[in-house]
Amino acid sequence: MQYQIKGDTLPVVICQLEAGETMVAERGSMSWMSPNMAMNTTTNGGIGKAFGRMFSGEAMFQNTYTAQGGHGLIAFASSFPGSIKAFQVEPGKEYIFQKRAFLAGEAGVNLSVHFQKKVASGLFGGEGFILQKVSGNGIAFAEFDGHVVEYDLQPGQQIVVDSGYLAAMEASCKMDIQTVPGLKNMVFGGEGLFNTVITGPGHIWLQTMPISSVAGALRPYIPTGN
Repeated sequence: MQYQIKGDTLPVVICQLEAGETMVAERGSMSWMSPNMAMNTTTNGGIGKAFGRMFSGEAMFQNTYTAQGGHGLIAFASSFPGSIKAFQVEPGKEYIFQKRAFLAGEAGVNLSVHFQKKVASGLFGGEGFILQKVSGNGIAFAEFDGHVVEYDLQPGQQIVVDSGYLAAMEASCKMDIQTVPGLKNMVFGGEGLFNTVITGPGHIWLQTMPISSVAGALRPYIPTGN
């Protein structure tokens, strides 16, 4: 499989497949394809995995697209202004994505739900509780909100992130929720009650425009019905 990511604000990934190669995608993510791409809707691993994907923000069913009789073309576009990133997944090289980030991947890529070990992190950490774990073997594509800034964290090195800005991290990283210190900071700081703390080693991807922040900014301007 060969691919190109095109576009800046509203990107699309265009994949060129050899005969017999298959892509797995979330429902509604396909934008265009050649006529020889055969589509099949499946639970892709059974009901258990289907429910796991549902908890991670995706649909229970996934679509597979297979090139038949020759080369095939298929494109997957982002659903929100942002970025599409490619991840090479292999044993020992797994990734944790934010909810709803997975866009598409090669047939060997597995998508499952990832829960934070600490219940308190889940209850108060917003986006940090239920995440997506990507494992297996192949290339996976993820869509993130806004631009993406990347950091390499050394063992024990930490970064504090406002909830919702973490887009992805290598599975070697650890994530926890930290209370904003000081009652005055909590009440008047305007940054919420909790921050996400990421600890290395590992690579992380941060997004600049979480859709939840955009929704919050627009809410005061949306008329409410009587």
